[in-house]
Amino acid sequence: MSSFKSISGTFDILPDGETSGGDTIAPSRDWQRVEQAIRKVMQAYGAEEIRTPILEPTELISRGVGQLTDIVSKEMFAFERGNTNYVLRPEMTAPVMRAYQQHHLDQKGGVQRLYYIGPCFRAERPQKGRYRQFHQFGLEIIGASDARADAETIVCAVDIYRALGLDNFTIRLNSLGDAESRPRYKQALIEFITPFADQLSEVSRNRLESNPMRILDTKSEKEQSLLVGAPKLADYIDEESKAHHNEVKAYLDAVGIKYVDDPFLVRGLDYYSRTAFEIESDTLGSQGSLAGGGRYDLLSTELGAKQVIPAVGFAAGMERLLMALEAANLSGGEKTRLDAFLVAMGDAAINWTFPTARSLRDLGLDVAYDLKGRSMKAQLREANRQNARFMVIVGDEELASGTAQVKDMDQSSQKTVSFDQLANELKR
Repeated sequence: MSSFKSISGTFDILPDGETSGGDTIAPSRDWQRVEQAIRKVMQAYGAEEIRTPILEPTELISRGVGQLTDIVSKEMFAFERGNTNYVLRPEMTAPVMRAYQQHHLDQKGGVQRLYYIGPCFRAERPQKGRYRQFHQFGLEIIGASDARADAETIVCAVDIYRALGLDNFTIRLNSLGDAESRPRYKQALIEFITPFADQLSEVSRNRLESNPMRILDTKSEKEQSLLVGAPKLADYIDEESKAHHNEVKAYLDAVGIKYVDDPFLVRGLDYYSRTAFEIESDTLGSQGSLAGGGRYDLLSTELGAKQVIPAVGFAAGMERLLMALEAANLSGGEKTRLDAFLVAMGDAAINWTFPTARSLRDLGLDVAYDLKGRSMKAQLREANRQNARFMVIVGDEELASGTAQVKDMDQSSQKTVSFDQLANELKR
């Protein structure tokens, strides 16, 4: 056996699942079930899939996400080759906006609804629900400033979770104001926090000057108590942003989506403005964040656009979603099932399996057979392991008579079937 193992913070997705670093990794069929639900809901919203490279220019991420964010300062897998700096993408929004601008998708007309499913990478300490390679799905609605786009983004995420049977979550909602509102609020926040800066953790002290709004995200009960009475962003944002926020809430109310108006909710990335939201599982504790998003009109010009391109979206973690489904006893995609497993006894029957399997597959049936020349008993065990509906048993006598013994595993019955009727029998 190989002495090599997967890198810490990464994992293999196996047909029957695995355990990695103490975490149970869902089997591939569960991932497929979730991906199918995502694609079905996205299609209902008129969204089209976009796939961007895993490798991106380092400057794209540092400019798009923000030089002072934890992602850029501490968590990127970055390297240099020749005269070019590369990064393994730590998130998907900046790459999608890069692709939108590069390929002039605005010229297609209308609003672009783009969704994605794919791996991202962050060089952080692995822990439950947080990995160095993780998987995101999300939606970006680019080209619309209308509050309906913000509300639709939130409702789309909700519909994905509900399509999978998950309804035990909370939506937190806030407005971050415009480009002029946030500096005013940041200054007020710095003035409020500075007198007790020596009581903050090292992480929060580092954020005080560079990114003070991130301190509001603290999970420390001590720091949360210090923030009681802190200025609220709602008191500093512009009137237009307030009106936009009220419209978003009105649209959510109109379709019965419950939310909590959270004045301390901020997003960790620099490109957000106006709407910010998070969806949190009620069953996952401190790692309960399922999805987050909001409006990011500021990103387009940061990436070189000559004028603002309005955009809003969300990103969600596949691993967190699978954990939430397991906690709610909703995990368990349907196990792959074969229509038939061909059991061969003798060399002539072994030779018969190859062309027969091909002809049955051409008719739309899922068929497998043994590739190791094992005993009949071992082949029957393999048929059970692969969850075959029918076992088709053929030996020298069957070949001579042009028939097969077909065992129906659901009905616990067995009959003799001629070769020319075999496909019809397996399709019933």
